[in-house]
Amino acid sequence: MKEKLDQIRQEALKQIADSDALDKLNDVRVAFLGKKGKLTAVLKGMKDVPAEERPLVGQLVNETRAAIEGFLEESRAKMEKLAREEQLKREVIDVTLPAKKNSVGHRHPNTIALEEVERIFVGMGYEVVEGPEVEYDYYNFEALNIPANHPAKDEQDTFYVTSDIVLRTQTSPVQVRTMEKGKLPIRVIAPGRVFRSDEVDATHSPSFHQIEGLVIDKNITFADLKGTLAEFARQLFGPETKVKFRPHHFPFTEPSAEVDVTCFKCGGKGCRFCKGSGWIEILGCGMVHPNVLKMSGIDPEEYSGFAFGVGLERIALLKYEIDDMRLLYENDDRFLKQF
Repeated sequence: MKEKLDQIRQEALKQIADSDALDKLNDVRVAFLGKKGKLTAVLKGMKDVPAEERPLVGQLVNETRAAIEGFLEESRAKMEKLAREEQLKREVIDVTLPAKKNSVGHRHPNTIALEEVERIFVGMGYEVVEGPEVEYDYYNFEALNIPANHPAKDEQDTFYVTSDIVLRTQTSPVQVRTMEKGKLPIRVIAPGRVFRSDEVDATHSPSFHQIEGLVIDKNITFADLKGTLAEFARQLFGPETKVKFRPHHFPFTEPSAEVDVTCFKCGGKGCRFCKGSGWIEILGCGMVHPNVLKMSGIDPEEYSGFAFGVGLERIALLKYEIDDMRLLYENDDRFLKQF
């Protein structure tokens, strides 16, 4: 038995010494120490060894196993060290090369302008509300005092999904839904995306964004509207900004007005930016029409209010002196990284 174990040991050590790869070492381990290995077969034959010789044979088997395992581990460590050295030689790193720069995103000009407008009105006590972009014709037109034969309802101006459903042309439907809830008083702004059948050019797009505001309370007058928008203009464009109201017509407000602000480029003196007039148009506004209040379940004899609407892209174009609206949608990093 001792001679047989010596033979197994010598054979195993020779095969380990001849191995030149880690997978071959594993093959040797399986051949001698595996479940069907040569040394395991000797252990299985212990039942045929006389009882008085079993301790000695068992000791010889353990010594043989230890010798084989020790040489296997030593050979494996040497091979791994050599492999690591070869890898380091192949994978040379030039530490003098510049590192890769992480491309970190930031807010879009529209988002920056929206957050600024929201900050101003939230500071005045307004709440920011939102509503669906696919809207019922009733909320987009009828409830805003726009009758069935109004030109704004022409299919050339509005995207109709069905005869009763449209892509909203303004965020005013959000105001109607807020009024219908009956929780008075109301002070809200409603930002969101809107859709109109416009050709794409430097100042128009079939999809753009609006911010509309609504105040409903007792004893609200046009003076409250003027004071609110004057403060808004001063905070957005600078403390020296003045506002001018020009009479206009909107179906859902009466009286209505267009609002101009003094050119923040020239201070109202007249320049290329304001086309020499000293004024820049920014939004439309007016007192909420009594019919709109009635249709929303509010008594116009007890409550009054005002509403206003401004294009978010227009604010961004003016604030950052951008002369083409299309730049906001082209996702050109060279343009967006300026903000």
